[in-house]
Amino acid sequence: MALFSNPIFQALVAGIFTWLCTLFGSAFVFLFKEVNDRFLAIMQGFAAGVMIAASFWSLLAPALEYAESSASSLPAWLPVAVGFVVGGLFLRLLDYTVPHTHLSEDHGDSDNRKLPKTTMLFLAVTIHNIPEGLALGVAFAAASIGNGGATLTGAIALAIGIGLQNIPEGSALSLPLYADGRTKRKAFQMGQLSAIVEPVSAVIGAAAVLVVQEILPYALAFAAGAMIFVVVEQLIPESQSSNHTDDATLALIGGFVLMMILDVALG
Repeated sequence: MALFSNPIFQALVAGIFTWLCTLFGSAFVFLFKEVNDRFLAIMQGFAAGVMIAASFWSLLAPALEYAESSASSLPAWLPVAVGFVVGGLFLRLLDYTVPHTHLSEDHGDSDNRKLPKTTMLFLAVTIHNIPEGLALGVAFAAASIGNGGATLTGAIALAIGIGLQNIPEGSALSLPLYADGRTKRKAFQMGQLSAIVEPVSAVIGAAAVLVVQEILPYALAFAAGAMIFVVVEQLIPESQSSNHTDDATLALIGGFVLMMILDVALG
């Protein structure tokens, strides 16, 4: 039983769950031939809503509560603001150094290296998944520390929310890869492998917080800043680049509300 209550093990399980959700979505390549533009816009909007809500209720709000309850002489907003900014800068650094492209447009990223388009697309989704894994790890570590607003059920709600949005994300990668000439098996493999970083980064996030508990408010805010960067830089622009902008916007609202309900009801 001690193993199941270990936050690193919990983070690993949560990361595996979200990876399996991506694997499930990637398997859609065996059933369909291409991505429906309306479906893709809706799912990208939904994912953006989930990540925005998770950034506040699962990460920023507990970070502020923990900072307020700590014995530090720093104002509560300072570690949260610093962590949030550093999280965004970290994703900007990854965005700049790792060659990648996006589904709808390359955002100028594809000029970095001469790699196949499918490889660049795979790297874009992989970058997207890193902050999700970190957020899971930090959330479970925060719940185990028990100071502030972070709870185990809240961390579970975060894992459910990320898992839900990983399903369409997996299909949104594997189907274009198949359409670009990869076999269905290869497209499926690349789709599900894009999320293998989530259990790895979840364990790293949990372990870092447990080793140095003082970084908890910074770590929670860091994960939030990284997730918001992904939302603003990738998900929202791509969801609005189609002819289904209203559907994508309504899906964002739906994803936000669903994640809010999950976090508040379970947390």
